[in-house]
Amino acid sequence: MVNIVAMNNGLYNPFQNFDFLYKTCFLSGKTFNSPVVQVPLLPQWLLNLARLTGEEQIQFLDESIRSYQDLFIPVNTEINEQFLNPLEAKISDAFKQGYAGVSALSELDLFNWIGKFLYGFIYIEMHSALRKEMTADGLNMSQSLMMKFANLNFMMQNLYTQIEFEDFTPWSITVVKLADEATPFSFRDEINTLTFSLKMKDFGIIACLQDNGTNKRYHQDIINEIQGKALTAEQFEELSARFYYSAYLFNRLPEYTFMPVEGITYIEAMPLRGNMSKPLFDAWQHKTYGQVLENFWKPWGYVLFEIIKNPEEPMSFFEKPCLPNAG
Repeated sequence: MVNIVAMNNGLYNPFQNFDFLYKTCFLSGKTFNSPVVQVPLLPQWLLNLARLTGEEQIQFLDESIRSYQDLFIPVNTEINEQFLNPLEAKISDAFKQGYAGVSALSELDLFNWIGKFLYGFIYIEMHSALRKEMTADGLNMSQSLMMKFANLNFMMQNLYTQIEFEDFTPWSITVVKLADEATPFSFRDEINTLTFSLKMKDFGIIACLQDNGTNKRYHQDIINEIQGKALTAEQFEELSARFYYSAYLFNRLPEYTFMPVEGITYIEAMPLRGNMSKPLFDAWQHKTYGQVLENFWKPWGYVLFEIIKNPEEPMSFFEKPCLPNAG
């Protein structure tokens, strides 16, 4: 069992006292003395660009349904004005340019923006859970999951303090060009695996936020295959399904050492293999993958029977599917 409270690295740790009550900044706690404001989780520029009203709804883990415009996170005004607003402006400019702008962004900027987006949902979920259970002791959440969430928060603090990743990147991020230049905005996420995807205009983004780049390496063959190509809607969803499924198969909990030295926090990744002999991913099962695909391909009505008609070679919209060998 991981002792979250004992994780002391000089960075703000909201899981130490379960600080999810909208009283302090979601990212910096009480690091700054300026007031805390409630900031929309989905920024207005994104709603405008996606032509959304804000009345669109999303369902949370506690089965509550809320509209986009009702989702807020608490942010210190200094953090918001000096660090988050400039990031939002940079991402907004890139999104307006489409694939050309988004593909030119640094992966760190994408990680920070997607991280804020995904961690914002985690914050709201944690707040709801705490209100429901009343005490942190009553939370039914694994220590490993809390460690994963805490590590994401630690890493996002590079926005306002100096953090260096020592010879690794904690994420897998893939940006692709889409054939349909008028793709409507949509996104999906899987909080347990910290996996996220988004598409709009002529670009799509797929991200695993805490895998040390492992999922991208796992799918390197298909990534090489699509290099420089514009993907159809079906192809993007197929690629997304692969990442979501492999993130589920990824059987390690990345661990890190944090070393504060003269105002800089150095983060080093512990070896994923450790003393375990089994592969980093559980065996790929075509039938289970087919079930994931069925969900991602719902708009086109493909059913599992059709997808795995050939059990050894699931249906694919790629010329060279490059699928992992089934276990």
